[in-house]
Amino acid sequence: MAFVDYQNDVTAKDVKLAVREGFRSIEHIKRYTTTGMATDQGKSSNVNALGIASEALGRPVEKVGLTTFRPPFTPVTFGAFAGHAREFLFDPVRRTAADGWARDRGAVFEDVGLWQRARYFPINGEDMEAAVRRECLATRSAVGIFDASTLGKIEVVGPDAATFMNRMYVNGWTKLAVGRCRYGLLCRENGFVYDDGVVGRVAADRFHVTTTTGGAAGVLNMMEDYLQTEWPDLDVWLTSTSEEWSVIAVQGPLARKVLAPLVDGLDISAEALPHMSMAEGSICGVPMRLFRVSFTGELGFEVNVPSRHGRRIWDAIWAAGEPHGMTPYGTETMHVLRAEKGYIVVGQETDGTATPDDVGCGWAVSKVKKDFVGKRSLALPALKAPDRLQLVGLLTLDPSEVLEEGTQLVARPDEAVPMHKLGHVTSSYFSATLGHSIALAMVAGGRARMGETLYVPVEGRSIPVKVTNPVFYDVEGARLNV
Repeated sequence: MAFVDYQNDVTAKDVKLAVREGFRSIEHIKRYTTTGMATDQGKSSNVNALGIASEALGRPVEKVGLTTFRPPFTPVTFGAFAGHAREFLFDPVRRTAADGWARDRGAVFEDVGLWQRARYFPINGEDMEAAVRRECLATRSAVGIFDASTLGKIEVVGPDAATFMNRMYVNGWTKLAVGRCRYGLLCRENGFVYDDGVVGRVAADRFHVTTTTGGAAGVLNMMEDYLQTEWPDLDVWLTSTSEEWSVIAVQGPLARKVLAPLVDGLDISAEALPHMSMAEGSICGVPMRLFRVSFTGELGFEVNVPSRHGRRIWDAIWAAGEPHGMTPYGTETMHVLRAEKGYIVVGQETDGTATPDDVGCGWAVSKVKKDFVGKRSLALPALKAPDRLQLVGLLTLDPSEVLEEGTQLVARPDEAVPMHKLGHVTSSYFSATLGHSIALAMVAGGRARMGETLYVPVEGRSIPVKVTNPVFYDVEGARLNV
């Protein structure tokens, strides 16, 4: 059985059947079989059909006649349809205000969603491992600068803004004071973690909500869906401001010394601006929202300025930081620093089936709120079972051995295949600060396994690992509050 028209599944047998049924006109044969009636509109399939009909009718092909051919007369490649929509012209590239600065300094970039983000800043021929170790040590010991502009940002405004936030997030928001921040955790109705980010209360009726870089559009869509379909009575407006704010993270024990001379009359001392607080003011004459927050575990500030001023303020902070040994760092160093503190990344520690408690964030779930998205599901026995995958830390016995992310964990190295897996490694790095490799993992009943030795099977051997607290560095959090 030979196909003549692949789009309409017409075969040579169908054309011959049409002749046996009494059809003599090629136009009738075409309509009886539907050959050439798909998107090719004729020539690319009907030339073959004409030849088969000619043989079946016993007439020369030129006597059979022609159907009406319509463009394209010959097959067209998908590339011709796509035209210039390839690579950067197919996926629109989003760049931050400091993108050119990073490129001028030889940064190696990676794609994060549609954003181009600096991954690390090699100098003197460094590979990524060497560059990241240097960036980590510099940030921990002095001060680092990081472009956090890609974070999603949503302005939640209106008389019912606090009520809306209370219903959306697992945390409570009514009592959050103006000028204070809170880590916000968002779940789906199934109780599984969907997104997270720091939220600042700008005014009684206004919240500055941050989301993950990749989750910005999804979170806004989710909020709009609930606001329009479930709670249309709430007097709230939602506005995406992701592109409006450039965010410059200044992190490290010398961060305050760098910023203090630049902010215009704003007291950023530990007493006036403690950890998890925010203030509106200006920096170098530019309007600013300053957040005292940290994703590194060090003293940290995030300077939010209108994006049109982003490069100018970045340059000013860099100029002020150079005398203090300021070092630019990229996303790879950011991941190492946050893993040392046991901070999760949604989509890396979570996989769409993790609850807040699974990833060590059960403390964030309000125990007094009447309702919020996911509350009913979180009460299900299956989501509170003690053998669920839970976030833990892992330390290899060999300090220099870095586990591969995604590898499985088992209880016994000599277990016959298929081995019973207990969990998997979600994040794994070498910590230059600790002089030891570290890893985060989701392990069945993980919190009850502290101190146990588990094994990571790799080709030809098994790597022993010790289950530990997921916070490897400054467990008490003293460095955040200086």
